[in-house]
Amino acid sequence: MAYTEIKEKDKKRYFYRVKSIRKGKKVSKKRVYLGRDLNKKELLVKEESADKELGLLSHLLSSEEEKELKIIQENYKKQPKGNLENKYEAFCSLFSYDSTNIEGNTLTLQETAQLLFENITPKRSLREINEVINHKEAFDLILKTNKNISEDLILELHSIVAKNTLKEELRSQIGRYRELQVYIRGTTWLPVKPQEVKKEMKNLLSWYTKNKTKINPIVLAAYFHIAFETIHPFIDGNGRVGRLLLNFILHNNNFPMINIPHKEKHVYYQALETAQIKGDIYPFVKFLIKLLKEDKIRF
Repeated sequence: MAYTEIKEKDKKRYFYRVKSIRKGKKVSKKRVYLGRDLNKKELLVKEESADKELGLLSHLLSSEEEKELKIIQENYKKQPKGNLENKYEAFCSLFSYDSTNIEGNTLTLQETAQLLFENITPKRSLREINEVINHKEAFDLILKTNKNISEDLILELHSIVAKNTLKEELRSQIGRYRELQVYIRGTTWLPVKPQEVKKEMKNLLSWYTKNKTKINPIVLAAYFHIAFETIHPFIDGNGRVGRLLLNFILHNNNFPMINIPHKEKHVYYQALETAQIKGDIYPFVKFLIKLLKEDKIRF
């Protein structure tokens, strides 16, 4: 992931575009000088040009990885449609179970499946039950919508995911970008300030629109997910919405969806943090490819 670095000297501001480069276990940095005392418009133009020079994302995958993903995609497209409903119920149950469990929900996989498809309600808190039901509703939305990723779709997903799950004092934040600073346990960095969220999300959506047909879908989905989680646009539910959007991108590009097992959340979080702090998204992409290759349910 590239970022812009600003150095100040003699009351002048010098801008550099920086990309972290992985070489084995070591990470080095490559810099491209953008200019001095640039305004926002000039900076955006320079950043776009520098990203091309840095080869950002376009050469991230090896030729072997490209071939593996192509085979996965081709095999996925050849799958029989006769068992689609059965496969949907199995994947939806597993995805809803793991995605909510990553955030602390305690329903078991069997309880999740029974709740979603047999109307059997387990003895759990109302909040936990709503989290699982909401996740299925949001999942169904990404399957049936004709929309592409947009602010409206993202806010709609959050409205569904967070419905009847937040404390009274936070309910006004449902379906809208957060107005409060959020903090993430176990990290040393802070998501962007509330007043910067809308601008950062606009930049991310603009980036997605420009690059959605230029980058391998796995890399595209990974980068979008990392950037979304780094912005952390909502007061709560960022992980669940982010994983739904990741799968929405894959689904729109004829790739099987990916379920991130809650048992591997430490690997997931570590790969995310590596991208967020060091700017190296490859460990996250590698993690997604591993899950794709291991998935028994390709939906």
